[in-house]
Amino acid sequence: MSTPTSDVGHSEDAVLNSNMDSIIDRLIKCDNPHNGLQLPENQIRFVCHYARRSLLEEESLLRLKPPLKICGDIHGQFSDLLRIFHLGGHVPKEKYLFLGDYVDRGQLSVETLTLLLAYKVRYPKNMYLVRGNHECARMNRVYGFFDECTRRYSVNLFRSFVSAYDCMPLAAVVGKKIFCAHGGISPRMTCLNDIAEVERPLEVPDVGLVCDLLWSDPDEKTQGWGENERGVSYTFGHDVVNLFCKRMKVDMIVRAHQVVEDGYDFFSRQLITIFSAPNYAGQFDNAGAIMNVDDNLVITFIIIRPTYSVKPGDPQGKLLSATGLNRNL
Repeated sequence: MSTPTSDVGHSEDAVLNSNMDSIIDRLIKCDNPHNGLQLPENQIRFVCHYARRSLLEEESLLRLKPPLKICGDIHGQFSDLLRIFHLGGHVPKEKYLFLGDYVDRGQLSVETLTLLLAYKVRYPKNMYLVRGNHECARMNRVYGFFDECTRRYSVNLFRSFVSAYDCMPLAAVVGKKIFCAHGGISPRMTCLNDIAEVERPLEVPDVGLVCDLLWSDPDEKTQGWGENERGVSYTFGHDVVNLFCKRMKVDMIVRAHQVVEDGYDFFSRQLITIFSAPNYAGQFDNAGAIMNVDDNLVITFIIIRPTYSVKPGDPQGKLLSATGLNRNL
């Protein structure tokens, strides 16, 4: 007697979910998050394969409903990613939007990106991943992720990761009123649909709309659009933020891309920078933050305290309080 096609599909989904559950469980219960977990390479490539499929099922512009939590740069700080889920709640109980820069600079980019991609495959409606400027093979060869992959695994694993994040969406709109991207906005953008129409997979271009979404920065000294000292894309001023919000009929821009002392920072009351890697790269005393957006688009913040001080004069590795704190807008 033949098995109905629907039964075969359910069986395959059950096996996939079971495999993802196992990988997620091992990562979040890692004995020493500072040292990571050496998963078998074939299992990580398995995650990348199915993540690519999940990501391509979404538009380049995500349109999401609140409530959800928004996080900024992680940069391979795997132990801090686990702190995010400890403080903000675990998937699938909570819904998350991450704004890119999952890899480079930190020591455990493999574990960081693997966990996020596994969550994406297992719970596609509770985990959303927008692309950052470090989800780019050229950047990875300079800032550490390529070296980490080839030292611990192989160049083929690196290619599997690149294949996955070439499929990541480029921006999101939450509740029709909060525009989210990794870097910022673009002078080439005339409407939100410009982003939705971008075809993926794609490599990060050197110029243009996609480049600007991943690379641009707000700047207090800029009026209109200005030259970016990064050598890529533009800076933009308060006037541009105000005009963008009016034209796109949104209330606020949320972006990542820059380390800020308290984990979040306001620009023009209509733009928030969110950064979620405390003690960034072991060189800063910054806090990280998680932005909580409730059903009514009311925003609060959960602060991820730095765990040690790197200020001159402080004892090396001086421990600080790591308690999370809710802070209202």
